[in-house]
Amino acid sequence: MASRISFTQARLEAELERYRAECQWDKMPAIVEQMQAARIHEDDDYGTLLMAEALLEECLLENMDLLRRSKPLVDKTQPKLCKAKGHLNTILSRGRLTPRYLNEALLLMAKVHYVQGRYRDAQGMCARVGLEELTQDDQPTYHLRLLAEAFVIKGLSLDHQTLSAVSRVRLSEKEEESLSCYLRACDAALSYLQELDKSAKTILLHSPSDIELGYFLQAALQSAYLCLLHRGHLAQGAHQLRRVLRVVESRGSQNFRKSAARKLAEVLLSSVSEDSYWPPLGPPPSAWLHREGAAASKDAIYPTVKPPQRYSIECCFCPQDVVEEAILLLLITESMASGDAVISRLPDQAEARQTSLQDATSVYDLLTIGMVRRGQYAMLSECLERAMKFSFNEFHLWHQLGLSLMAARKGVGAVSVFKECARMRPEDPSLPLLAAKVCIDQLHWIKEAEALSQSVVSMGEEAGEFLPKAYLALGLCCSLQASDASLTTDRNDFNKKALNALKKAHSLDPQDAQIAMYLALQLAIVRQVSAAMEPLQAALSLCGDDLHSLHLLTLLLSAQKHHRHALDTLNLALGQHPDNFNLLFTKVKLEEVLLGPAAALHTCEEMLQHWQNRYDVSRSSPSGRKPSIHLTLPDFQDTSTGSQSPSSVALSRLEAALSEVSDLSSTRRHGPTYIWTILERIWLQAGELFMADSRLKEAQFCIAEASSLFPNSHSVLLQRGRLAELRGHLDEAKGLYDEALAMHPTGERILVHTGRLLVKTGRVHLGEKVLPWSGLGEALQSRDSNQAPDCFLTALELEASSPVRPFTVIPREL
Repeated sequence: MASRISFTQARLEAELERYRAECQWDKMPAIVEQMQAARIHEDDDYGTLLMAEALLEECLLENMDLLRRSKPLVDKTQPKLCKAKGHLNTILSRGRLTPRYLNEALLLMAKVHYVQGRYRDAQGMCARVGLEELTQDDQPTYHLRLLAEAFVIKGLSLDHQTLSAVSRVRLSEKEEESLSCYLRACDAALSYLQELDKSAKTILLHSPSDIELGYFLQAALQSAYLCLLHRGHLAQGAHQLRRVLRVVESRGSQNFRKSAARKLAEVLLSSVSEDSYWPPLGPPPSAWLHREGAAASKDAIYPTVKPPQRYSIECCFCPQDVVEEAILLLLITESMASGDAVISRLPDQAEARQTSLQDATSVYDLLTIGMVRRGQYAMLSECLERAMKFSFNEFHLWHQLGLSLMAARKGVGAVSVFKECARMRPEDPSLPLLAAKVCIDQLHWIKEAEALSQSVVSMGEEAGEFLPKAYLALGLCCSLQASDASLTTDRNDFNKKALNALKKAHSLDPQDAQIAMYLALQLAIVRQVSAAMEPLQAALSLCGDDLHSLHLLTLLLSAQKHHRHALDTLNLALGQHPDNFNLLFTKVKLEEVLLGPAAALHTCEEMLQHWQNRYDVSRSSPSGRKPSIHLTLPDFQDTSTGSQSPSSVALSRLEAALSEVSDLSSTRRHGPTYIWTILERIWLQAGELFMADSRLKEAQFCIAEASSLFPNSHSVLLQRGRLAELRGHLDEAKGLYDEALAMHPTGERILVHTGRLLVKTGRVHLGEKVLPWSGLGEALQSRDSNQAPDCFLTALELEASSPVRPFTVIPREL
């Protein structure tokens, strides 16, 4: 009989220890009844202690919000707390418990005192607890929880008492003592969760992830780093966060790890610069510690009682800078937050859904800050797209997604998202304008942009400060449609509408430099060069270093044939924007007019070097060979005779270039397409200058380099046709022009050269259909037509207001 009783007692006590470790307080009354029926612990108050603990813990779980706001619990409104307090007073007055259970009763009473606002009494109870009893080997798992709670209650009680401390020295001592309690509490709580995870794996009856961590256990995990950060000890706070994140993960600590990782990322992004960053595995720099008034990190000063198991640091990945570490933390946190998000739209899930949404939103906001610093817009948009599954009608996340898609140049998706945002907030005029901006700048969806802009214009005064921008967008849409129009009447109508819209925008906001600049540009496009000067001067007075305003001034001066002043203005603009290729192309044209092709070629060579410095093409290709890109201009001219006959070195160089034409096109190019388009334009510009200087070998080399990048480009085909025409290969030139026209039927330069070649080959009637006024005059003159003088006069009038490059090279963007 005795053995049966001892077996029953062992089984019940094992179940009790597991329930207390797993915080299954609802099962305590039944197990206490079984103990009483088996007459176990009938000679002490152990059963009463268990009931008091269950009632107290249930009360604390029910009042988590009050505890977080430090609101004392009152006996009158908390019957469970009152009953538990009565049980504990009875137990402590009788003194029938063994030292082990007496410690537990003292700790429970410390909890009661704390939650009722009697912090000094709580501290006194903690002082009576024999902590050595809780730290012995082979103790039950729940003793680690009790140890963590004992330390954190003592630390919190000390913190609450600092308000009444008079002596600054005593205040500092209490702060240090409370911090040491928090550090020990954190390690004990992490050890408890690890041990709980191990026991759950052996029993396989209850998952630690189902455990609801109580107020004091949560405080034990978080108080150390929160205390350090609150006191302004950022380096030590970050160090403590890194310490807890290196602890071997347990299922019960996942929510805590998510919060800690987010907090660490927030500290890194807001308070740690690139220069002051220190590696995650090392201690904080002595300079940081000195500023915070510490000689060493707090974990080194206060060694832990029960250290948790930590991951090995051997062969582990270590971030190299502050943004890398923050983004890594946030990507892990984002994965956890999106996985834990509540998707259900049921009314009873509304509060949980809102809480999970706020957690996820804070993570995505930090991710936005980190990834934008690195320009990782595409990755950011992918992360935000994952958030859409739980972001129905959540404007902030949708808006962030739209902005990230726009920055990543995913225009189609950005427009769709901004339209959805506009549906959520139809009164916000900025959203259609953002969509219109993407349509104009990225997609060339001019009709769509016009409709979006018109929707803001129709809002009238309700659009507020966005109304001038809406008229600006409308003007840009009409101006772009005018450039695309093939009929003169349509082009004139669109230009008129554009001018009216831009004038309206300028009248609504005369202080907007962008509007003034685009009004001047539109006036220049319709050949009102003198009138364009007034709004352009207004734009420059508002923003004197604006790139497009300075560029437009250069083109206007060149249209007035003040080429020297234009070049001086351009050099001024290049002083502020030295690597802008659009300005450099204009400089080439001005130098060609003023100084001749040879001088302009020096600028082309500078452009090649700028391109190399900016885009770093010296890196090897995946095949192990360097890309076949020559970044110096050729010089095949024989300097002794001035003839064009190439030397053997020149020939070998040219043959090498031609043999490598297909090499780069067959090898995948690195980087976005636009950087290679720029390089193609530089080579073609150099080829034009060589042809203007009658150096056809060098021109062939440059065109071959451009062809190696985009062999089927209409620009390349045009230059190849011009080169063939200069060499007298007219049939080959005609074929190349036809190929270029097939690819770009409205290409003005292609049509001009085609028309001139047709006239040269005797097909004047065909040439007349595509030639400009000067070319048309020449064609008519060859036929002795009396209309030729009128064509020449019109050509002269147009030439009098023509810049060295078309005004439309200035981008029309919102």
